[in-house]
Amino acid sequence: MTAALRWRSVLMFLSVVGPGIITANADNDVGGILTYSQAGAQFGYTLLWLLIPVTIALVVTQEMCARMGAVTGKGLADLIRESFGVKVTFWVLLMFVLCDLGNTATEFAGVASAAPIFGGFLGVTSAALCRTVLVIAAAALVFVIVTRGNRKVVERVFFGFCAVYLSYAVSAFIVHPDWHDVLRQTLLPSFSSSKAYVLMIIAVIGTTISPWMQFYIQAAVVEKGVREEQYGTSRIDVIAGACFTDIIAFFIIVACAATIFIHNLHVPAAHQIQVNDAGDVAVALQPLAGKFASLLFAVGLLNAALFTASILPLSTAYYVCEAFGFERGIDHRFGDAKIFYGLYLGLIVIGAGVVIIPGAPLLAIIFYSQVLNGVLLPVVLVLMLLLINNKRIMGTWTNNVAFNVIAWATVVIVAVLTAISTLQTIFPQIGS
Repeated sequence: MTAALRWRSVLMFLSVVGPGIITANADNDVGGILTYSQAGAQFGYTLLWLLIPVTIALVVTQEMCARMGAVTGKGLADLIRESFGVKVTFWVLLMFVLCDLGNTATEFAGVASAAPIFGGFLGVTSAALCRTVLVIAAAALVFVIVTRGNRKVVERVFFGFCAVYLSYAVSAFIVHPDWHDVLRQTLLPSFSSSKAYVLMIIAVIGTTISPWMQFYIQAAVVEKGVREEQYGTSRIDVIAGACFTDIIAFFIIVACAATIFIHNLHVPAAHQIQVNDAGDVAVALQPLAGKFASLLFAVGLLNAALFTASILPLSTAYYVCEAFGFERGIDHRFGDAKIFYGLYLGLIVIGAGVVIIPGAPLLAIIFYSQVLNGVLLPVVLVLMLLLINNKRIMGTWTNNVAFNVIAWATVVIVAVLTAISTLQTIFPQIGS
């Protein structure tokens, strides 16, 4: 390849990069960090192997939506309305909006859980005051980031959020894990029939592929103007995003396995560290790995909460406006896309407001939003596969046989595991 062709390839990649990397990294949200932390804290390195097939599943689902966006120039909600009618679209999106509202509150709960760490470093003694101030500041920040800049500016800010996830890699190296053991258990799967182990497998898979991600990546590809002739380069963006986000998940598991899991093996049950909240991990790391590792983990948690609190309501605003024909897109002025920005603002205000209201049923909100996630994920995956195999819509860009086998296998596995997870959540006595 000549130098001119190499530069042309680089420029082509830079012109389309973004949707894949940003969407995948935003999925490493507060719930994801908590899940990966619990996996490492409870089972050490034994679940690292799972990240390999999970990454493949993430690539498959994200690639299909990005391809549909590039080929049709339409968002996923647009295609669902055109193919399945307004009534189906209305009820599906209504459930999605309720689900995303709960998920947004969960992200701001993550901001609140990181607040005591920063308050301790700054010498602020009132945990309630620290939480309230940080949540309000976070809500204002995410709204300003999206509404005061154009698409290019917002994308650069989102890339900055992606870079901060590297703090988890630094934390993992600081705690000095046994890298030989890490490599062995990553490449050689180990299995257990225990209920806790099976549930953790379900949780890791479920936290990697979320319904809102499919809508956001397709909307982002369309808004960026990626077309068929550019899609080969865009696919690299999708694959790179999926790999990067699960590498970060890998380091989160390693950091917790090398500290909390090892610690719990050598102390009585009464003194073992319990991980019930993502903020608990940052607190636990301080005596085990030092203040710097603890602070880095808290920085990563706050970054994840801010990042997903920015993107998740944005995804909701996109697909609602797509479905019903309202102006949308962060390149529009507020006055030209009032419904779009109004939805975005409303989700942020309600999500943050719920977290700072004393006595709010936050656990119930998180619980039911996760149940809705579980119900809706198989639905959206099936709709995606029906759309992408429709030759009238996709022409020659439909899935080939091999890809359909992989994609439908992913749908079946995710659906079955999600159903089990949802039933276990609603009826804890099942399998006990």
